[in-house]
Amino acid sequence: MEKLKVGFVGAGFIAQFQAKAMLQARNMELSGLLARKGAEALSGWAREHDLGPATIYKSVSEMAKHVDTIAIYSPNYTRIEIMEEVVSAKRAGGRVRNVICDKPLGRNMKEARRLVELAEGANLNTAYFENQIHMKAVQTQLTQLAPVQKAMGPMVLTRSAEEHAGPHMPWFWNPMEQGGGVLSDMGCHSIAVGWYALTPVGKNPTFLKPQSVSCELGLLKWGQPKWRDELLKKHGVDYSKTPAEDFATGMVTFKNPETHQKVKAQFTDSWMFEKQGLRLFMDGMGPGYAFEINTLTSPLNIFIGDQAAQAIADQESALEKATASRGLLSVQTNEADLYGYVDENRDAAEKFLRGQDALLNFSYGLEITRLVMAAYMSSERKQVVDLTDASTCQELENYIPLIQQGRGAEVLF
Repeated sequence: MEKLKVGFVGAGFIAQFQAKAMLQARNMELSGLLARKGAEALSGWAREHDLGPATIYKSVSEMAKHVDTIAIYSPNYTRIEIMEEVVSAKRAGGRVRNVICDKPLGRNMKEARRLVELAEGANLNTAYFENQIHMKAVQTQLTQLAPVQKAMGPMVLTRSAEEHAGPHMPWFWNPMEQGGGVLSDMGCHSIAVGWYALTPVGKNPTFLKPQSVSCELGLLKWGQPKWRDELLKKHGVDYSKTPAEDFATGMVTFKNPETHQKVKAQFTDSWMFEKQGLRLFMDGMGPGYAFEINTLTSPLNIFIGDQAAQAIADQESALEKATASRGLLSVQTNEADLYGYVDENRDAAEKFLRGQDALLNFSYGLEITRLVMAAYMSSERKQVVDLTDASTCQELENYIPLIQQGRGAEVLF
């Protein structure tokens, strides 16, 4: 079996999750890692599990000589610099011919468009990693409901949510480095999967045309003094000065260009979910049919009492973003597969080995960035953003949300 040789830029949480997914994808190997914090540990894990040599390189340009694909799993504010190095290496004769970028593609439209232009200019195949679209539950409901859609018509309403108690790393909380708060971090997931589930079976992911976006943001937990102090102490981020939203909810309206039917995707995201752990909730409705997905519904439940709890130091051994190590725990046996990471890697490997873009490429990532920016604009201006208006679309090209500028106090307090 031919395997895609992948080099990681980044060795933190998402890189570790993707490595576990690659192990199940089978047609990929972790060939290289950029010398960064955590690289030695991840390299050792990869070799122990026969995932690949995971050679550590001092530069992107050096790694690009030995891998087919470079996967960008580093913080959002580093993306353009890394892509410029990848492109320079490719033009200098490097082996690399594909690039993966984890969501979001950019902190704003200008950054996302720059990544698209760099990839296209260097003739690189691209994959924008948006894992939720690849979830088996999402794909299976499409297959199961395909004949029903054909008889009754496509979906007309989806509702998507991603919620947990907050990110792992300091830069995620810093709106200037990350690009905002929970809307930038997780709203891109919910908007993308809602759009995808509404799309008629057999059509491409951008078939439905965005018409308008409305959004409301809030700072409901992490703006309170007790929690601001905890955030400052733990991560060094001061939400009394540069806050970001911990709650976002909104609606995107799309139009079917063939039938002119308008359909809607509702999204809700938060960093203040205090139940079992990470919850992905999605449902959708069409004429006479519906589906529902909830990742906290598990075939395995475990109970751990107070006396036994000291034996478990890591609450996330049960579920990503879990906030408790005792009581009744919902345990997922394969989170990398459940959340779609395995299948997004399989898709990228299969397409890249054929010399093609993945199902979701950088141009698709640019469109998701546009919708996220429109949501920020809607919240700031307290009005629905019309995406059929040419002047509004042009304004979005250079728009930087106040929260991303470090001026979140102006709109959140």
